[in-house]
Amino acid sequence: MPKRKRKGKKKQGEGITQSILEIFRKNRNNSFNYKQIAAKLGLNDASSRNHIIKSLKKLQAKGTLQEIERGKYILTPSMNYHTGIVDLTSRGQGYVIVDGLEDDIFISNKHLNRSLQGDVVEVYVFKRRRNGKTEGEITKVLERKRKEFVGTITVSEKFAFVECTGYNMYTDIFVPKSKINKANDGDKVLVRMDGWEEHSDSPIGSVIKVLGKPGEHHTEIHAILAQYGLPYEFPAEVEQFANELDTSIQASEIAKRRDMREVLTFTIDPKDAKDFDDALSFQKLENGNYEIGIHIADVSHYVRPGNILDDEAFERATSVYLVDRVVPMLPEILSNNACSLRPNEEKYTFSSVFEINDKAEVINKWFGRTVTYSDARFAYEEAQHIIENPKDDSFTIPSEISLTGKAYKVDPDVAYSILEMDRLAKILRKKRMHAGAISFDKVEVKFKLDDQNEPEGVFFKVSKDANKLIEEFMLLANRSVAEFIGKQNPKKTFVYRVHDEPDDEKIAALENIIKRFGYKLNTRDRQSTAASLNKLLNDVSGKKEQNLVDTLAIRSMSKAVYTVHNIGHYGLAFDHYTHFTSPIRRYPDVMVHRLLQHYLDGGKSTKEEEYEDKCRHSSDMEQLASNAERDSIKYMQVKYMQDHRDQEFLGVISGVTEWGIYVEIISNKCEGMIRLGDLKDDHYTFDKDEFAVIGDRSKNVYQLGDEVYVKVKNADLVKKHLDFYMLGHKEEYQPKV
Repeated sequence: MPKRKRKGKKKQGEGITQSILEIFRKNRNNSFNYKQIAAKLGLNDASSRNHIIKSLKKLQAKGTLQEIERGKYILTPSMNYHTGIVDLTSRGQGYVIVDGLEDDIFISNKHLNRSLQGDVVEVYVFKRRRNGKTEGEITKVLERKRKEFVGTITVSEKFAFVECTGYNMYTDIFVPKSKINKANDGDKVLVRMDGWEEHSDSPIGSVIKVLGKPGEHHTEIHAILAQYGLPYEFPAEVEQFANELDTSIQASEIAKRRDMREVLTFTIDPKDAKDFDDALSFQKLENGNYEIGIHIADVSHYVRPGNILDDEAFERATSVYLVDRVVPMLPEILSNNACSLRPNEEKYTFSSVFEINDKAEVINKWFGRTVTYSDARFAYEEAQHIIENPKDDSFTIPSEISLTGKAYKVDPDVAYSILEMDRLAKILRKKRMHAGAISFDKVEVKFKLDDQNEPEGVFFKVSKDANKLIEEFMLLANRSVAEFIGKQNPKKTFVYRVHDEPDDEKIAALENIIKRFGYKLNTRDRQSTAASLNKLLNDVSGKKEQNLVDTLAIRSMSKAVYTVHNIGHYGLAFDHYTHFTSPIRRYPDVMVHRLLQHYLDGGKSTKEEEYEDKCRHSSDMEQLASNAERDSIKYMQVKYMQDHRDQEFLGVISGVTEWGIYVEIISNKCEGMIRLGDLKDDHYTFDKDEFAVIGDRSKNVYQLGDEVYVKVKNADLVKKHLDFYMLGHKEEYQPKV
């Protein structure tokens, strides 16, 4: 009996010691005496106080604490503390990613200490390792990644709580009944986290917006925007400011610009485009060379530094393109009117004008503000028809592809311009590919929507010669502007679009997967890597595995970002590159226009730090917009598949994991999962090395790249997730007609 009593006391002492340590770790810069510790622990009996005093002395003897004055202790500075970013898993555990540390620090659920996905935290690293992982405890949340979350509210008699999906949240958010903002039980809402008490299991919050009922179209689209903190309407004061701008073309302003209204100018854009931020001009010079102008909407003429319009544009940083709508960076009065290079209208523009010879070599270049007049507007399909029918002297656009729905004849001078620019663009592209550029022509999924935004069909956007014509001249302008500033001496602060070389490990992983399809890469050097990547992308074109390989190849690349520190653009094989050509929809282009004009006017170099901060924000917002766009496509794919539950589809196995098989349908690129538990013919085991699952008894194999037939099991609009039934391999299963 006495022995058991001593053991109990030892456990009590260890518990108090751990609690004391936790207090010091969470208050690293504060000092405490035994009375303050006792108060924090809620202990006021003599026995507990003695335990606290003894524990403090022991921790001091071990060097864990320092006595800075009589009876007052502080945590000893330690190399075991780091600052990093939390990355949570769906299992309620996480890792802290610390710059400079080779391994991420594993954090168990009990040591997350109220941190959430993306938070900047202070983490204490244990000396011990478990399962080969560095393990730690989060001691302080330094900065919240987000305070607003999208979720579904459950309302009870006295309180409510919001369950948030899509953030790897391990807790719901408690909402007092007084703060539910008229939300009804089951509504999808935007909730703000107002605080999180130290000993509370859940944070407390308040509903700031009711989005609607889960599964409804506008609810889900608005939820996607809210999830990424993206606005879907402009503040009234911003709209008012924009509407009051003088957008008329003034003679006094024209006098300050190069007047190019008499030069043949036209736009080529998607058929459904609402804004036209770039136009091309073309004329043949007396010396036989061509003058080609790339004319960009002069957004910076209206969006001036420091005005309310500029502040809003900077915060948004980019337009967001969802499946059923565009969330613009600028109000409509600018994006669709004053800054849109619409046909038969004069507009203020910022231009790159090139003298180019017959071999597509640039002889001279000029940059500056202009005024232009767009003579014509073409859809890509119309320009493509001219390119594909160069001997048709009448240059008649058939009704089925014309913007008006009626057949019409194109001015021969305009047709000649398109044909010559197409020829020059093909030379420019060939040079670029020879220099080591990588050709990512990934198939884009598009939806045909009815009046109610219901998907009637799926089609794929393919890049043809007309698209590539525009692409090459936009690339020429972007590269040339970047070179013009980047090569100046002394060096000047500028905004670059950079793309680092691919990560060796990711390239190795790509090689490991593509060999399953009989492909290989030559990674001897930069040139051979780029050449073999292009060969791979060309070889898979039109094959069942194209989208899978395209996606994996893109993922092996580094992310392109904005920065003032130029390292070149690997994917384009350019030493200098920027974004100059889309200021209606990208804030970095607005910055580029301002800086370019500043230096053309003889201005001194601007502050690097200020522009680097703006670049970082622009890159972050671009990533959020990309995530939102991807989620909206997933949502529409799930919606489309809801109406095709009884149909059997041929797909390609695009991923294999220990919990299921992912299949991408060939005809519409919709991806869903077959859970291993739903494979009823056998028990399947995951083989990581073979990218396959194998039946224990039958030895039946489902492997990455296999063609299989599937059928919809479940289409979850809220989670944007598809579950499939496996019907069998293409070679063995007979689909129902």
